[in-house]
Amino acid sequence: MNIISASPAHHDAIWNIFHEVITAGDSYAFDPAMPRAEALGFWLAKNNHVYVAMDGDQVAGSYFLKPNQLGPGSHVANAGYMVSGQFRKAGIGAAMCAHSLEEARRLGFTAMQFNMVISTNASAVSLWKKHGFQIVGTLPGVFRHKTLGFVDAYVMHRHL
Repeated sequence: MNIISASPAHHDAIWNIFHEVITAGDSYAFDPAMPRAEALGFWLAKNNHVYVAMDGDQVAGSYFLKPNQLGPGSHVANAGYMVSGQFRKAGIGAAMCAHSLEEARRLGFTAMQFNMVISTNASAVSLWKKHGFQIVGTLPGVFRHKTLGFVDAYVMHRHL
């Protein structure tokens, strides 16, 4: 597996992964009916650093890295990660997280924060903890899970 900067050649694969993840309705607060242009506009926003995890010539996952806030909060990074269903449990998320932490340091960020990690997404919570993130806050009932109804989300943070 190789992690590289995303290019226009990867947009179809990024969209396919994005669409697969949001229609599951269990990990991201995006409308499951979000159109392709809007989804790619969010993921590939001008100030985002976007990467893809390649398994040979296949895109296995993608992540973006950006400032969590503007101005005085811009020293803290934020990131979003999505992995194709066919590559789940293959270490892609862990590799992208490790890569993103290095990239964040290289770009001059001093910390990373995830604003909304769904509490029922046990694999994500566990993965982020393994990479040094701590739960610093709980947002009660802020996510409408497709099958579980209203569930909590966590704010997770770590210094770089």
